Amino acid sequence: MSTPAPTPAPALVDLGPVAQLRAGRLAHRLVQLHVGLVLYGVSLAMMVRGDLGLAPWDVLHSGLARYLPLDLGQVLIVVSFLVLLAWIPLREVPGYGTIANAIVLGLAADATLAVLERPDDVAARLALMLGGILACGTATACYIGAQLGRGPRDGLMTGLHRRTGLSLRLVRTALEITVVVLGLALGGHLGPGTVLFALTIGPITQALLPAFVVALPTPADVGGGAPVSDASR
Repeated sequence: MSTPAPTPAPALVDLGPVAQLRAGRLAHRLVQLHVGLVLYGVSLAMMVRGDLGLAPWDVLHSGLARYLPLDLGQVLIVVSFLVLLAWIPLREVPGYGTIANAIVLGLAADATLAVLERPDDVAARLALMLGGILACGTATACYIGAQLGRGPRDGLMTGLHRRTGLSLRLVRTALEITVVVLGLALGGHLGPGTVLFALTIGPITQALLPAFVVALPTPADVGGGAPVSDASR
């Protein structure tokens, strides 16, 4: 008896903002999107309270927060909308998830920071850092899998990749080096957690993504678009 072929994993597809909302299973995808975004904000706060280094973009956010009358999450929201302005010359089109990403992450981060204290014990801080990285990878897979639009920073990366012809890996690396350097110049928090995050977040997200991708019709069935890779921030 022949062994049945395995069922292929659902694919990520690149849909326009209207097609994203018309693609089906919307209630499920909206819940998944917001769960992922809230978890992402929580993961950011965990790394802040772990105090062993932040994700590259958050090095910049923490540096800016030293000079602005804003909480860290509020800085994240402001930077997100500034990044969205860079989408205009790149001709990137935001979706619902793009705007939700720009707002919900910052609100969730500030809410978590308000109730989560920095522990004195180094082991507890290490657990917060490691848990934050794992939670961030899970959150990223969750919100990307909802297929409701890229986050502002992801769209900047893919837009630069498309317009310059450079590889996604090179564009991402250049962006993250740039924001870390700017963040350090502003007094942002760089540490071993920053390096560990940069090395592990991609593999963690890619490993978890198949479990979270919501199966949708092909792009042709919902009005255009093209399959996209599993690469993620």
